[in-house]
Amino acid sequence: MKIYKNLSIIKKHKNSVVAIGNFDGLHLGHQKVIKQARLKSKKQKLPFGIVTFEPIPVMFFNKRIKNYRINSKIQKIDQLKELNLDFLIIIKFNKKFSKLSPEQFIEKIIFKKSKCKYLYVSNNFKFGYKRRGNIQTLKRYSNKYNYKTMIASPLRKKTKVISSTMIRKKISLGKIVEVNRLLNRNWTINGKVIKGEKRGRKIGFPTCNINIQDYIVPKLGVYGVMVKNKKFKRKGIANIGYRPTFNGQSLLLEVNIFGINKNLYNKELDVSFIKFIRAEKKFKNLEKLKQQIRADIKKV
Repeated sequence: MKIYKNLSIIKKHKNSVVAIGNFDGLHLGHQKVIKQARLKSKKQKLPFGIVTFEPIPVMFFNKRIKNYRINSKIQKIDQLKELNLDFLIIIKFNKKFSKLSPEQFIEKIIFKKSKCKYLYVSNNFKFGYKRRGNIQTLKRYSNKYNYKTMIASPLRKKTKVISSTMIRKKISLGKIVEVNRLLNRNWTINGKVIKGEKRGRKIGFPTCNINIQDYIVPKLGVYGVMVKNKKFKRKGIANIGYRPTFNGQSLLLEVNIFGINKNLYNKELDVSFIKFIRAEKKFKNLEKLKQQIRADIKKV
């Protein structure tokens, strides 16, 4: 998969089938759109690529939105690689780009740069200045700019459309088993281990502390997790919260990895959430906390 961080696209990737979207989470609904687009590219013998935006536009427009993402930029790239794309265009979403009118977006990005022949979008796709463009806009300009708009019908779970918004809500409610089904993989936070206060080590349960960065905040509490890096893959138990027993002030993800008892500072870890165990709570004393941690580990 060729990755473009600008719009200088080589000839062999022009006259292509393109799917456009944020693809935050790359859930089953996104995967459906991509699968349809890939099938079209095979039938027409055309290259297939994806156009996405970084940062996610809503985070660009509202700087107060911090904990929002389902997958990081790096995760999104890795997940897309597994879907057999020919190319990926990552458009830097900045002030200049946000000012493009819907027609300018179509002319500059879809027509001049990619020379897209088939354009796949979801039926709620919005684009251009103040999100004034929609699928009707795309259809209106399709003859002028020589492409065909392909609208992917939404994927539903029972009666509800599977969306990134739905998945964020489920993560915040701790419904991780459902989330993992909708993603078709385990929801994972990737981050570097940072130095903590070593309280876990002192009470006999050493933890790796990870800053959750821009990820959506899951329901505070304890989870069964799978932890891996380049050297190991192990089960573990994770707590995300403010550590009320210690009057903690900052949100932190703490992970106790079963069978690993060594310094992992500055190492990158993938923490995959498997199941919600219990909500965060404050304990009367350290002994009560230790009893609960032992019970949690046994359950996991």
